[in-house]
Amino acid sequence: MSDFMKNLEQINTAVNDFVWVKLGIVLLLGTGILTTVLTRFFQLSHIGMWMKNTIGSLFRKEVVGHTEDKASISPFQALCTALAATIGVGNIAGVATAICMGGAGAVFWMWVAAFFGMMTNYSENVLGIYYRRKNANGEWSGGAMYYLRDGLGGKKGCKLLGKVLAALFACFALLASFGIGNMGQVNKIVTNFASAFEIKALSETEVFGGVPLYHIIIGAVIMVLAAVILLGGLQRIANVAEKVVPLMVVLFVLGSLIVIGVNFRQIGAAFRAIFVTAFRPRSFIGGGLGVLIEKTVTQGFKRGIFSNEAGLGSSVMVHSNSSVKEPVQQGMWGIFEVFADTMVVCTMTALVILTSGVYDLNTGTLAKGASSDATLVASAFNSVFGFANIGERFIAVAIFLFAFTTVLGWSHYGTKAWEYLFGTKSVVAYKIFFVLMIMSGAVMTSSLAWDISDTFNGLMMIPNLIGVIALSGLVMRITGNYIDRKVRHRDVEPMLSAFPDVQKEQLEGLQDT
Repeated sequence: MSDFMKNLEQINTAVNDFVWVKLGIVLLLGTGILTTVLTRFFQLSHIGMWMKNTIGSLFRKEVVGHTEDKASISPFQALCTALAATIGVGNIAGVATAICMGGAGAVFWMWVAAFFGMMTNYSENVLGIYYRRKNANGEWSGGAMYYLRDGLGGKKGCKLLGKVLAALFACFALLASFGIGNMGQVNKIVTNFASAFEIKALSETEVFGGVPLYHIIIGAVIMVLAAVILLGGLQRIANVAEKVVPLMVVLFVLGSLIVIGVNFRQIGAAFRAIFVTAFRPRSFIGGGLGVLIEKTVTQGFKRGIFSNEAGLGSSVMVHSNSSVKEPVQQGMWGIFEVFADTMVVCTMTALVILTSGVYDLNTGTLAKGASSDATLVASAFNSVFGFANIGERFIAVAIFLFAFTTVLGWSHYGTKAWEYLFGTKSVVAYKIFFVLMIMSGAVMTSSLAWDISDTFNGLMMIPNLIGVIALSGLVMRITGNYIDRKVRHRDVEPMLSAFPDVQKEQLEGLQDT
């Protein structure tokens, strides 16, 4: 058995290295650059437009108000649900790992990846809305599997290729939902919460092969909370996400600003270190292999996915449930998603680390007793909130909120992947199994499970990016159509759907608004 596990680990490492190192970064940055050029740097040239239509529209009822249509959710709910899955422990532990791997300059490459990732995520959302259809329950279903099957598959000679890539994407997304979208997040919650809020009587009581009773209790609580929310469907997940996600982001940013404010004299030195060391080999490697990764839960890129999920094709599955009619409008929420996740939350984490003294800007080494995980950020917070270990406890609560909402978001991704493969009738079986797997994350100690789940994340990326690249010309035309109508005020028919019946329905709805 030990030989089998060793061989499995070697095979997974080889696949993982190929997917994330040799192929992943080239595909991700290449796709981001391509979509940026084709849309004429939309994230910059139309920054006022996408800001106005996202954060600037939060007081409009049609954006934040709950829709009466059970087939969809509001654009703001779609964003919050996507952010729920996107903003995870990688925004804390992952950034710390990236800086330790690549130095302060790794933060610069995080920004570069996010800049181009904005348009990758934009393109995914545009395609998701354009190719979505309603399922047997009358709910919108969209995602990479649909624009691969109907978009790429609709091209001459690509029908079989589109179907195969769509099925592969759905399989990898389903498997990834149990790994990094469930067990990995829960494991991080349990570990940090048990450390920050220690109860020795429970921690020292071991059951089931040495697993602390405390871990089982925390896992059971998470499982019950998740069951109550997940079994209520997307509407309940979205209702929770729209309340928890803004709260957790605001609290974390405020806490970070206090730490940065106390250490304001180091802000200039921190930015200088970011830009000066960005082009040193060590920083480039750390940025490429660490900072681009979203949910790095232990050392290195093998334990996470990209910090904003742009290119994975995951968040488009919930964005496609939005009540919007215009593909470009939901695409703009995709731009904001990357902006909020990386440019705001990850940057706050980086500045907390670089200004607090837990990381020596001159030598590029950690302070004594600090590690390259969430404890590094906890140490930074403790440098200001040291009384009663408040800093570490704040980070433990932040990780709980970040990771738990990630579980909620990924449950929807897995549901949509299951639905595509097996239909809507058996979706409840997936949800029940997903909830039960939470306990596995609470008690599991093996790292191989996380390595394998990371591989599935990378494998999701490949078919998705093939689809985005193949359909990038269509994204350009849809974007141009929207700009012609909204900016140049030309009288042209909107491009709302690839399917005539849906196009007609959406066009009628657009005219009624």
